[in-house]
Amino acid sequence: MPNIELLEKSMPVAPIKIAALAGCQDLAKEVDKKLVKFRKELVTHNQIGITPQGYSEKTFLVDCECPRFGTGEGKGYIKESVRGVDLFIMVDITNYSLTYKVCGHVNHMSPDNHYQDLKRIISAATGKAHRINVIMPFLYEGRQHKRSKRESLDCALALRELSDMGVSNIITFDAHDPRVQNAIPLKGFDNFFPTYQFLKALLRSVPDFKPDNDHLMIISPDEGAMSRAVYFSNILGVDMGMFYKRRDYSTIVNGKNPIVAHEFLGDSVNGKDVIIIDDMISSGESMLDVAKQIKERHANRVFVCTTYGLFTDGLAKFDEYYEKGYLDKVITTNLNYRDPELLTRPYYVEANMSKYLASIMDIINHDVSVEKVRSSNTKIIDLMNKVRNN
Repeated sequence: MPNIELLEKSMPVAPIKIAALAGCQDLAKEVDKKLVKFRKELVTHNQIGITPQGYSEKTFLVDCECPRFGTGEGKGYIKESVRGVDLFIMVDITNYSLTYKVCGHVNHMSPDNHYQDLKRIISAATGKAHRINVIMPFLYEGRQHKRSKRESLDCALALRELSDMGVSNIITFDAHDPRVQNAIPLKGFDNFFPTYQFLKALLRSVPDFKPDNDHLMIISPDEGAMSRAVYFSNILGVDMGMFYKRRDYSTIVNGKNPIVAHEFLGDSVNGKDVIIIDDMISSGESMLDVAKQIKERHANRVFVCTTYGLFTDGLAKFDEYYEKGYLDKVITTNLNYRDPELLTRPYYVEANMSKYLASIMDIINHDVSVEKVRSSNTKIIDLMNKVRNN
């Protein structure tokens, strides 16, 4: 069990419970299994023999739902007591596979619908739970994080609203811009990165992967992903390059300025494996263009690592580029909903985050520093040493 010595020296804030909204239940069940295992190991390891009430259970999941009326209106319903518990509410706002009926018409759940359901469950628990924590891997409206013209600031408004509703901590992964936490300076906002899980998934799926400067290079597909690429390259000790997007600022298409070209800055990638790292694949247009240009510069293999695989325009273009040899692996986490078709693709690799998420929840429930789980430097260095020694 991770961090066992740190946890056995501290006491939990309150009994832990997990309320998983529809669309996030598969991930929640995996996290629950890991957390149950962690708690059993800690109880076994504990020599004192003092175990707080509700500390080790067969499951920590709470039965809850958000049923809807024929008009599309809904309500939050928690089917068991949450009084005095440390409640973790899990929500995946990107799960469009769920549907509901409005006057007989079928609607797919949008991020707005999921966010509204989140507030309903918070409302059902407020005043009863000891503390409320929200686990929202893909941050609601995270891409609308700054105002450039006469625009709304949706992410900041949502964070303020959750804070006003009594949420103590918001846990997210790879926020598009973590500075949005400035909207709630007196509340907990923890942003985690799946760097270690990316490397583990890559090493398992590519047996001859060589993480050294002679065989590997890290690429940032745009300016926004620079910090991720810099960290990745520094921890592995390899070179880094970047693309920047040249846009046409005279027009707006689908709410954004269209990209005219991707320009590359960096050393030669000739003969090297390349990791392109970013926070998400939305339509995938930019990522595919970067992968193609890297291949045209005679890179060996191209691996794409992104926290969220949304694939809003489908998989056909990725299938085409894989068949043409422009990309070799696409690695995303299981933090958001993925089309079942994606899981069958030969180029797709999952970076499982359930163990990491369970460890984060365990640490927060014990009210100790999350830096122990936030920083993956030691684990990555140990993993790289094992690979290089072998």
